[in-house]
Amino acid sequence: MKEFLKQINEFEYVLPKESRKGMNVDARIIGNKTIIKDLEDEAVHQLSNVAMLPGIIEPAWAMPDMHFGYGLPMGAVAAFREKDGIISSGMTGFDINCGINLIKTNLTFNELKPRLNELNQLLFKNIPCGVGSKGKLKLTDKQLNEVLVSGVNWAVENGYGTKDDIKNTEENGCMEGADPSKVSETAKKRGKPQLGTLGAGNHFLELQKVSNIFDEKTAKKFGIDNTNQVTIMLHCGSRGLGHEIASDYLKIHEKAAEKYKITLPDKQLACAPINSKEGQDYFAAMKAAVNYSFTNRLIMTHWIRETFETIFKKSWEELEMKTVYGIAHNICKKENYKGKEIYIHRKGATRSMPDKPVLIAGSMGTASYILKGTEKAEKTFYSSCHGAGRAMSRHQAIRSFKGNEIKRILESQGKSVCSTSPVVLAEEAPEAYKDIEEVIGSVHGAGISTKVVKVVPVGIIKG
Repeated sequence: MKEFLKQINEFEYVLPKESRKGMNVDARIIGNKTIIKDLEDEAVHQLSNVAMLPGIIEPAWAMPDMHFGYGLPMGAVAAFREKDGIISSGMTGFDINCGINLIKTNLTFNELKPRLNELNQLLFKNIPCGVGSKGKLKLTDKQLNEVLVSGVNWAVENGYGTKDDIKNTEENGCMEGADPSKVSETAKKRGKPQLGTLGAGNHFLELQKVSNIFDEKTAKKFGIDNTNQVTIMLHCGSRGLGHEIASDYLKIHEKAAEKYKITLPDKQLACAPINSKEGQDYFAAMKAAVNYSFTNRLIMTHWIRETFETIFKKSWEELEMKTVYGIAHNICKKENYKGKEIYIHRKGATRSMPDKPVLIAGSMGTASYILKGTEKAEKTFYSSCHGAGRAMSRHQAIRSFKGNEIKRILESQGKSVCSTSPVVLAEEAPEAYKDIEEVIGSVHGAGISTKVVKVVPVGIIKG
């Protein structure tokens, strides 16, 4: 399919709907020549599949972190009309509301450096992480349901976080309309012991230092006013609860597609009409996972603050450890767009609203970025990329790299590294990801989100 791509400008390409029979709309990709050259043909094919679905609004989008995924590429955005469109558990993905919390401090790296290893080790001890990890909270069934409905409001009411954290989180940390009765008991059983856990894979906790400020006015507004300032980035999702909800509704949506006679170009794009029972049941269950995930990150944010207090003998308020922003990936949202209510799936993509922070994670050996949303992002349904994007699969990375060697290299660069297993470091090797500079250069060049601050990792925790 790549051979049908046509360049529109330096940072945008189009796959015309005439390229393949059955496409209802064009597909577009944000990326420079380097990004496009390295694109997987299979990922472009997946994007063309999405363009075939009923009720889709032109165009289907892919971001520069695009790579082959389940059903549709990671780094994809697809919007649907409410009247005749679909909602898809496969398109939202398994790790519902995988996202990022960014926390600023008033510490400089010079102040952090003597305590870096001690701090990183204590964070690794205090933040449960790894596959199947269980948290320190012992929730009742009633409390879990409250989390699913109330999101971060439950956390703040129970002493985890503040109203300021709520204000600085997408959706104020709670999507209205979540319904625990639409979540299976299996999903609840998986999620109940995991609230307040980091998980594994590409989830991480990083201590970072500011290396560049590109937009001083906006950076100051976000609470960042000098290079060498210390920030903390927390990246994780809805754990087993979200995964099980996705798995449950994929089966339901496969049957729904047959019931409503929806032609699927790929079974993994299982879906239901937005206004069907199967569609709205999923939407209510997905919102529950979204709320769980926002809460998960805020509880860990609270423990991160406590850990800093232990090491630096100051309150977190004195250290000015405020949430810059909390943002979601892997989500479907009903949003007002040009005066109409539409449903937007963002899988491996983030919201990019004018002047709001857009948080883009790199790999553990490279930089991450804080950008701001723009009016130009209207064309991408106010969306941007979410990270560097994988350049090779996890299995390929494990075959190609040795975790202990990756750890040695990172530590030789002055970074402190903690992980539950060397295998995690191998699958997350920096070389397994695209060049973050090319990705950020593409969204910045396209104007859908613009550079504000660059941060580099100094302390790395992987599950």
